[in-house]
Amino acid sequence: MKFLPAVELIRDAAASGYAVPSFCVWDSSTIDTVLRVASDCRAPVMLMCGRAEFGLAAPVAMAATARAVAQRYDVPAALHLDHGTSMEAVHDCLAAGFTSVMLDYSRRPYAENAAALREVVERARPKGVTVEGELGAVGRVDETSAEGSVGSELTDPDEARAYVEETGVDMLAVSIGNAHGLYKGRPEFDFGLLAELRGAAGVPLVLHGGSGTPEEHLRRAISLGIAKVNVASELNQAVRASLCDQWDRGEALWVPFGLTHAMEAHAAVVEKWFRLTGAAGRL
Repeated sequence: MKFLPAVELIRDAAASGYAVPSFCVWDSSTIDTVLRVASDCRAPVMLMCGRAEFGLAAPVAMAATARAVAQRYDVPAALHLDHGTSMEAVHDCLAAGFTSVMLDYSRRPYAENAAALREVVERARPKGVTVEGELGAVGRVDETSAEGSVGSELTDPDEARAYVEETGVDMLAVSIGNAHGLYKGRPEFDFGLLAELRGAAGVPLVLHGGSGTPEEHLRRAISLGIAKVNVASELNQAVRASLCDQWDRGEALWVPFGLTHAMEAHAAVVEKWFRLTGAAGRL
C-alpha cells in the first residue's frame, strides 16, 4: 500500500459522521501495530510523528520505515507530521514523502500564523500533501506530553473563518477545552463553540488531546464536525506501564521481549480508539 493524502480520509469521515484516529508512532513496531490493528478493524488510519519522535529517527528514516512496513498491509493510511515547529521541519517531511503536514504556530500572533500556513500550503499542495493548521492554542494537562503549553486559548470563530480563507488549509485543529496529556479530571468541552467553528471554518476539524476524552464527549464532538482525533498519551502510558510492570516483576529483562509484550498493550489502545471514533468497519 501507499500512503494517501490525509484529506482523502478525513473528507469521507466528515461526510459520514465518524473520525479518523491519528496515532503517534516512533519505530517499526509501533507502525506495524497500528497498521495491523487497522487492517483487522477494517479502518482508515493516520500515523503521526513529530519533534519527540524525530529524536529517534529523522523524518527521512521514519518515512522509509513506514513505507517498508506498510507493504504488508492494504488499508487507507496517511503519514502525518504532527506539531511541526518550523518551516524546516515541514520541508524535511515533504522531502521525505509525508502525505500530511502540520505547522503549529498557534502560539504566535495571528498574522504570523496565517502567513506561515499559507506558505506551507503553497509548498505542499503541488505535491498533493494535506495541510493542517491550528488556531487558538491547545494546552497540556501534565508534564509528560511533548506538545502543548501550560495554558490554552479557545479558538475564535471569526478568526477561524478568516484563517481558512487566507491560508487554504485542508483541516483545522481547534481549542474547545481539550488538552494534551492525560486529563486529571473530567474535561469541559465548549460544544456550542465547536458548532460555531464548524460553520465558520468550512473544513474538517481536528481534536488534539484525544487521550482520556469521555466517550460521550467524543461522540458529540464528532457529530459537530470533528473528523480527526489525535491519540498519543494513552499509547505512551500503555507501553510504559507494561514495561515497568514486567521489569518490576523481574521479567522480560531482554528489551526486545519486553517491547513485544508491551505492543500487546499498545494494540489494545489502538483497537479501542477505532471503536470510539466510529472508524472500525468503514472499509
